[in-house]
Amino acid sequence: MGFSPKLVSGREWAGLVAGLVAFAALFAPWTNLSATRQDVEEALRELPAAEVARTAWTVGFLAWFGPLLLLFAGIAVTVFGQRRAARLSGLAQLWLIASAVAVLLMVLAWLAIDHEFGADTRALLADGGVGINGGIGRYLAMVAGGCSLVAAVLDARSLRRRGMTPKARRIS
Repeated sequence: MGFSPKLVSGREWAGLVAGLVAFAALFAPWTNLSATRQDVEEALRELPAAEVARTAWTVGFLAWFGPLLLLFAGIAVTVFGQRRAARLSGLAQLWLIASAVAVLLMVLAWLAIDHEFGADTRALLADGGVGINGGIGRYLAMVAGGCSLVAAVLDARSLRRRGMTPKARRIS
C-alpha cells in the first residue's frame, strides 16, 4: 500500500503543519533585547542585528530541539499514519510523547531565557536597564507545539475508542 494524501486524517495534517510552523519559527527572533532608557536603546540599535534579536540556532539546544522534534513527529505521523501496523505499534502514543517533550523543552528554554548570556553579560545588561524578552519565534513555536499536542491527544483518544491501541491488540 502506497502513500495517499487523501487518506491522511485532519489530525495528522495538523501535526505536520504544526511541525512546519515550528521549524519556520526557528529562523524568526527567539530573544529580543530592549531598553527603557533612550541612550541604551540607541546603543542597542548600533549593535549587529544578530546580537539584539537572536534566533533559536544561537540560543541553544533547548530552543531548537523542540521544534525539530515536532517537525519529525509531524512527518512520521503523516507518512506512516496510513499503515495499520504503525498505528497498532503505538504511532499515536509516540506522537503524543514527542509533542509533550517538545513543549516541555520549549518551556524550559523560555524559563532559562536569561541564561543565554553569561553571568557577566547578564549583570551588564541588568545594570544598563536592558530587558531580555521572548521573540515572535518562541510564541509561534509554542502555539505550534500546543496544536500538535492537542492533535496528538485527540488522535490517541480516537484510536482508543476504535480499539486500535497496542494494549487492545494484545488482548484480542
